[in-house]
Amino acid sequence: MWKTVLFDLDGTLTDSAPGITNSVARALAYFGIQEEPQNLLRFIGPPLNESLPEYYGFTPEQTVKAVEVFREYFVEKGWLENAPYPGIPELLRDLKAAGLRLMVATSKPEVQAVRVLNHFDLAGYFTRVCGAPAGNEDGARKADVIRAALRRSGDAASAVMVGDRRYDVEGAHENGIPCIGVLYGYGSREELSAAGASFIAENLEALKKLLL
Repeated sequence: MWKTVLFDLDGTLTDSAPGITNSVARALAYFGIQEEPQNLLRFIGPPLNESLPEYYGFTPEQTVKAVEVFREYFVEKGWLENAPYPGIPELLRDLKAAGLRLMVATSKPEVQAVRVLNHFDLAGYFTRVCGAPAGNEDGARKADVIRAALRRSGDAASAVMVGDRRYDVEGAHENGIPCIGVLYGYGSREELSAAGASFIAENLEALKKLLL
């Protein structure tokens, strides 16, 4: 059915909420903004240069500074406040053994994504890790990351995206490929369905059945 599987990272391969929300809280505090912890979960998935103006009306200058503060914390501590979902290594092992080409397509800076995957011994399952280019915030847009991943794969005709937020679904559709939305991450069934997810997997077992 599919030969290439693109995986989102945050909320799909790893439970990254603590590191991301703590980093966002630090960035918002720089501007005197205190936010309820549950409201910070919406920052998992989309690039900060999109979400900060959307939710707080940040100017381009404020956004640049907020991203800088975010990354200072994330690079030092936030990336370690993270862990693979139970069962992810086994899923990746089985998919690779079945002959599928596995790639990562994340809005996280590529160097950080590689660091996380290496730390958790997941990097070896993937032929490519595609993330936002260094110093290019516009390149973090999910559709652009997916486009770059498909270009590197050379196999757009038989590829599928797996992610937990509408940005994954929308980015996949913009590139003409289907998307499987997973419910164990940070997006709801309503969000994924409204975005037009081709399939929805409630858990890793359901995801494995779809992919194999």
